[in-house]
Amino acid sequence: MSNKKKYWKNLSELSSEKVNGIDDIKQREFVEEIPVDEFLGDKENLSNSSTSRRDFLKYLGFSTAAATLAACEGPVVKSIPYVVQPKEIIPGLANFYATTISNGYDFANILVKNREGRPIKIEHNKLAPSSSATNARVHASILDLYDSTRLAQPMKNGLPTSWFEFDFETKRKLKEINDSSKQIVLLTQTFASPSTSKLINDFGKKYSNVSHIIYDTISESAALDAFEQRYGQRGLANYDFSMADLVVSIGADFIGDWQGGGFESGYTTRRIPKKGKMSRHIQFESNMTLSGANSDTRISVKPSEQKLILLSIYSKVFSIDNNINLSDKLQKTVDSTVSEILNSKSKAVLISGINDVDYQSLVLQINEKIKSKAFNPNETIKSRLGDANKVKKLVQQMKNGEVGALIMAGVNPVYSLPNSQEFIEGLEEVGLSILFTMKNDETASHVDYVATSSHYLESWGDAEIKKEEYSLIQPVINKLFDTRQFQEQLLIWSNSKKSYYEYIKDNWENNILENSFWNKVLHDGVYSKKKNNITKNKFLRSAAEKTYHLDLQDLIDKTPSNKNLYELTLYPKIGMGDGQQANNPWLQEFPDPLTRTTWDNYLTISEFDAKKLNLYLEPSTFFAQSRHDANGGLNGKYAIISLNGNSIKVPVIIQPGQARGTVGLSFGYGRSKGVKDEMKTGVNAYRLYENFNPIQLVSIQATEGKHEFACIQLHNTLMGRGEIVKETSLEIFNTKDSKLWNAETVVSLNHIETPVSSPKVDLWDEFDRSIGHHFNLSIDLNACTGCGACVIACNAENNVPVVGKREIRRSRDMHWLRIDRYYSSEETFHQDDEKKDDISGLQSALNSFGELESPSENPQVAFQPIMCQHCNHAPCETVCPVAATSHGRQGQNHMAYNRCVGTRYCANNCPYKVRRFNWFLYNQNDEFDYHMNDDLGRMVLNPDVTVRSRGVMEKCSFCIQKTQAVILKAKLEGRPVAQGEFNDTCACASACSTGAMRFGDINEKDSEIYKLKHDKRAYHLLDGVGTKPNVVYQVKIRNEKKV
Repeated sequence: MSNKKKYWKNLSELSSEKVNGIDDIKQREFVEEIPVDEFLGDKENLSNSSTSRRDFLKYLGFSTAAATLAACEGPVVKSIPYVVQPKEIIPGLANFYATTISNGYDFANILVKNREGRPIKIEHNKLAPSSSATNARVHASILDLYDSTRLAQPMKNGLPTSWFEFDFETKRKLKEINDSSKQIVLLTQTFASPSTSKLINDFGKKYSNVSHIIYDTISESAALDAFEQRYGQRGLANYDFSMADLVVSIGADFIGDWQGGGFESGYTTRRIPKKGKMSRHIQFESNMTLSGANSDTRISVKPSEQKLILLSIYSKVFSIDNNINLSDKLQKTVDSTVSEILNSKSKAVLISGINDVDYQSLVLQINEKIKSKAFNPNETIKSRLGDANKVKKLVQQMKNGEVGALIMAGVNPVYSLPNSQEFIEGLEEVGLSILFTMKNDETASHVDYVATSSHYLESWGDAEIKKEEYSLIQPVINKLFDTRQFQEQLLIWSNSKKSYYEYIKDNWENNILENSFWNKVLHDGVYSKKKNNITKNKFLRSAAEKTYHLDLQDLIDKTPSNKNLYELTLYPKIGMGDGQQANNPWLQEFPDPLTRTTWDNYLTISEFDAKKLNLYLEPSTFFAQSRHDANGGLNGKYAIISLNGNSIKVPVIIQPGQARGTVGLSFGYGRSKGVKDEMKTGVNAYRLYENFNPIQLVSIQATEGKHEFACIQLHNTLMGRGEIVKETSLEIFNTKDSKLWNAETVVSLNHIETPVSSPKVDLWDEFDRSIGHHFNLSIDLNACTGCGACVIACNAENNVPVVGKREIRRSRDMHWLRIDRYYSSEETFHQDDEKKDDISGLQSALNSFGELESPSENPQVAFQPIMCQHCNHAPCETVCPVAATSHGRQGQNHMAYNRCVGTRYCANNCPYKVRRFNWFLYNQNDEFDYHMNDDLGRMVLNPDVTVRSRGVMEKCSFCIQKTQAVILKAKLEGRPVAQGEFNDTCACASACSTGAMRFGDINEKDSEIYKLKHDKRAYHLLDGVGTKPNVVYQVKIRNEKKV
């Protein structure tokens, strides 16, 4: 059959023919004019306009298929961009929408970067309280939106069904159960949502026998119970560490995920020396944690000893005589700590991670007694509200047939409960079981109905993360699949005609908003009523319980002591958290800040205990591979951990700083369903989480086998090279000239020592860089906690590929930014330097350097972010035979990917080892089946950054696409770049919640980056090489006191 389609080569050819209807079609291309001025200019029209984002994108000529269509239909009429678009909407410019993540484990106020309606990156909302930190998991959560394993529609008994059928059948069954004597139980995550709480109450009025049980996967129930007993309301005390001169932590990793996290911003504020002062941090712990690694004094103790330490501190603060059995050395340390607490008075604060109501109550009382300014119980944290006792009771009620319907949202109890088999047996006795989830996870296969829930970036909602600090959740893209929010379903079951959006808006306008408008709050994302919050003194006076524990003998007697068993500490990794994002390849390949290991969890153990239990692998030699393979890959033995008849096999890694007699194992791994096969990594630590207690007494036995780890960093110590991570004590910093503790490197010129900054020793002529822009990045080693949020932000902004465990083990990781972690070989880095300086002769050198390779049993720790240093005299640029890498006028070292032929000369010539080579094609390649290998996953790619191909070298670009965007925006608006407009445009700097990384233009003389570059603490890494980097580090200062 002939083709009768008619084509025109151009408009003139078309106009020369009379074609019926063509003019009419042209007129109907846009059905109605897009009221841009009206819509964005008037708040009333903004609330009531019928114009959709699809109309706007028609206006832009935007069209694509599949998930992109959803990007066209996001509800602009209700979602308000953080930065309101200009009158002329320009394709290629990003919109930012303010929203909130509240997935039951991570809570943060964020901005979502949208390109043509497609969310591609998470950033911190700077209008939000500083305590709302965006960690690595928050930045990575955008990738879950485009997860190809998400369920696309509701399920009934494992088979697809429709929402119509789901609604009809569940309504009928709920009515039957309501008419019976059985309970309808809502088992949910912590929503911390005032509208959700109100909605659940309304649902309870419709169905009279409803009970709501909140289940936190990693429980803070002991601290919640203690707070509730003392102050009459459920929540957690807030701590503002910026108000503390002294922080004493007993087993609390507050830089990590302790009590919801978010404390690091206040903490690092006081860790940067100002006017000769900085806070002091003492940490008692068994596992090496981020908090311990950043402390000034770290004391390695067992969890059972932590209880005795807290009892001893309490006794001395309240002047009580008690016979507490501590070693002489530990007692001396405790006495010194108490003395510092009493001297600091209200400027001190004590916190604890001990999972016991009595001990958490002691912590509250100590902070009340010393009148700690950092202790703010009136600013109650609401991001953890779970009740472990109710969850344990629920399982028994299910088995007894007392529960008629179990509706679960945001939880995966079959995976996360230690007695999951009992829970499964209980589910069989429940008449109706419904699970709201995005994935076909471990619990989904055991319920009657799976209600496919929306991602938080597709949802409406609200949150009250801290008392009187509210935030809104708005969708930034239309639903990709046929999903529904838990709250929407509650409205349907309640026979409400309202949408959840309307429900939230009514609740806010009637109960929350006072002197503000809905649209303004939706634009800002946050709203505070803290002025309505009662003062701390009034809050404490109104406490339900005002007594103090004066008799501690019962607690002293109950302290466990078992020398035959090891004390296991279960903890969440900063990268994986509770495991709900286990199918996220960014997080699987995220290096643990301390072990530098990816794609795994493991049993951390001290070298002493590893040798004792035959779990120690000897160092490899030229003749035999043991601890390391020939390719450098780290190996470890396996151990069997046994607890009350339950045992698991787990790989073992030696962790410097681990207390003797203790071991550690992280949550979040060992997933078996709802994840790709590549993501089924590690072992499930929840199986050992008995009674929701992270401390367990276990037996450990070595077993056969050798585990292959995938580590980013294999060398652990600085070996006395103090010029890499420069540090000094606060006393020396205050009393000595900076030439002593931050001496400028000198080189020999005609046998005369000459400063390396002198142009006389340059190999090349210097350019005048004072004209135009010149970018620098400052990294403060005092503020950098090693959290790694910058690593994930860099991945998201620059389309960094995921390569998998096999390639990581071969040292082929692709991260543009790494955070090197160093342990001291002696007790301190200063002692390392002294040991190296004392070397004399060949034998002394061999012995000393051999010893300096091994970390101390309880070392000091230093973190140092390393990326391309953008050297003004870059050695990579001179060796590239095709000029694929060159230096820009603005201080950036450029990469022209289409010129690169992959000689890798530049990588060999880089003294910082920051260049990454694409050994394979990592996108659209079944060998690397991660997000870049499917159409949906590639939706997260940044269109401003080239996706690199095989055989190409890549590295940090100082996010040149973002600096150029600032310049082009100013050019478009016909003006020069404004003062401070470049500040923190780099992805790493904008992601850093501690302020450790600051980016900007040093030619702005009043800018923060200019001041940091010329600060007396500033130094360049390996400046003796003469590369003249544009990355500047600030000397690390430790507030040490000899005990």
